[in-house]
Amino acid sequence: MRRRRRPPADPPALLSTPKPSLTYRLISYLLVFPVFRLLFRGRTTGNDHVPLEGAVVVVANHGSHLDPPLLGHALGRPVAFMAKAELFRVPLLGPIIRACGAYPVERGAGDREAIRTATDRLLQGWATGVFLDGTRQPDGRVNQPQPGAALLAARAGVPLLPVAIINSHRALGPGGHGPRLVPVHIRIGTPIPPPASRRRPDLDATTRAAQEQINRMLDLGPISGSLLFPAREPPALPPTA
Repeated sequence: MRRRRRPPADPPALLSTPKPSLTYRLISYLLVFPVFRLLFRGRTTGNDHVPLEGAVVVVANHGSHLDPPLLGHALGRPVAFMAKAELFRVPLLGPIIRACGAYPVERGAGDREAIRTATDRLLQGWATGVFLDGTRQPDGRVNQPQPGAALLAARAGVPLLPVAIINSHRALGPGGHGPRLVPVHIRIGTPIPPPASRRRPDLDATTRAAQEQINRMLDLGPISGSLLFPAREPPALPPTA
């Protein structure tokens, strides 16, 4: 008798999603919530685009040190980010950032090691955050995106979720002299499929699609109206060769 072929198993990234820890919930609601929602009059839109289960690469512009905690709070699920390894050895701070999903990267570690560590997080089901430029930008836009996020998505076979953080560079950007109480809003875009392959042209096409969508959402400016969760944004443009 011919044996029936067993269907392939789902990727590990789709089988389980880490649940928010108690520490994460406390920090999100007792610290980040009042800072974002009250101090900076924070608003979000596009939350219906966020996959609540399974791994996803969250890609965003980067204008401020405020960005990582704001993303985790606004998306409604923990977002894992790389952090300098020495931060994890600081009493109190280390356990807190670890509980919030941060993972250590040794100073001077090569790109391959960072990519391997981030891929491991995706295979555990995490939403893993990547700032496309890698460093904070004075104008808060995506200017010179790197292909690392697209490579992560290709390696793990998961989508990218573009997010635009509006005005964080004005609130607490590089070279500033303290926080400014300007409105900080977050627009969540539509997911982009992973690159067709790990070849550089495919990575560049996906990276460019993420850059264009994020900058287009930034161009819309702050969220208007009284709703915290307005209607769905227009669909993303597909990657172009």
